[in-house]
Amino acid sequence: MALYPVSAQEAMQRMALPANHPQAFSCIIDARSEDEHALDHLPAALNWPSLNNEERIRVGTIYKQVNAFEANKVGAALVAANIAKHLEREVMQLPKHWQPLLYCWRGGKRSGSLGLVLGQIGFKVWLIEGGYKAFRAEVVKDVANIAPRLRFQVVAGPTGSGKTRLLHALQAQGAQVLDLEALAQHRSSVLGRIPGQAQPSQKHFDMRVWQQLRQFDPNRTVFVEAESKKVGNVSIQEALVQAMRSSPCIDLQLSPTERVALLLEDYAFFAQDPELFCQRLSVLTAQKGKVLIGQWQDMVRAGQTPAVVSALLEQHYDPTYAKSVERNFTRFGQAHVATLKNRHPSNMADMAAQLCKRFP
Repeated sequence: MALYPVSAQEAMQRMALPANHPQAFSCIIDARSEDEHALDHLPAALNWPSLNNEERIRVGTIYKQVNAFEANKVGAALVAANIAKHLEREVMQLPKHWQPLLYCWRGGKRSGSLGLVLGQIGFKVWLIEGGYKAFRAEVVKDVANIAPRLRFQVVAGPTGSGKTRLLHALQAQGAQVLDLEALAQHRSSVLGRIPGQAQPSQKHFDMRVWQQLRQFDPNRTVFVEAESKKVGNVSIQEALVQAMRSSPCIDLQLSPTERVALLLEDYAFFAQDPELFCQRLSVLTAQKGKVLIGQWQDMVRAGQTPAVVSALLEQHYDPTYAKSVERNFTRFGQAHVATLKNRHPSNMADMAAQLCKRFP
């Protein structure tokens, strides 16, 4: 039987190997249920549930209401049937040198059952000791190890100055970019939730960040936007926050008129759906008062969205941002000032080229 345990740390190291390396895994298989997989999973992991969502609940109920022996009998029958389906659907065309990495939650029963069958066929099968739970703990530890070793350049600047657009332009120039808002599927501000896009779970956000960090060359600059500790509903790991806040900054500047125009482009869904904008503005009631928020909502309904965006910048975002960045980013006082002529892509590309040359 070719079933081999591997620690979470070793699995992590081998996952970084090139695909043609003899020690590289052919694929990663998550034997947990669909819901567990959706909440978080190892990068690129395939989901082959040993028990699906409904079956897992059924077995758990029997375990609690009857006993473990009866639950194990029912579970074993369900697991065997599911493994047979996986074999018929996925395995028949695979070569003998295929060697997958398997995991489940912690105990190894679900992944072990699948691995046992695959091993008896003749495949070399690797099983993460401690399962997903052990790997998750290793991810948290690894982020804390990687973050302080990276050379961050923090792109700061008031709301609407084009920080995210600049990150995209830097990426297009071949620079290393950590786009936390993209990983969190949120634009970070109180109005930053993107319609139709759910944020990842905290665990999956952490996994996404780790996957990105481990790909960076520590000898090259990593550009990242100045963020607070939270991006929407997910939090940035403390070690990464501290590494960013102690790093040198770029102060990106754009004229107020251009900032309003940029925000109207990036948040076009607010202009297209005035009631959605009014609903989001109500979140600021506690800070700005019912009277002012009501006035802004009336202006939005009257088609005066640009004036409301301008007022939001002047009365809310700019004062809040100025205090936050000076308090949290210790090297902002010595920031490199980068002034954009306008918001157009050609100017973003020119600025990105300049910054890549200045901060290789």
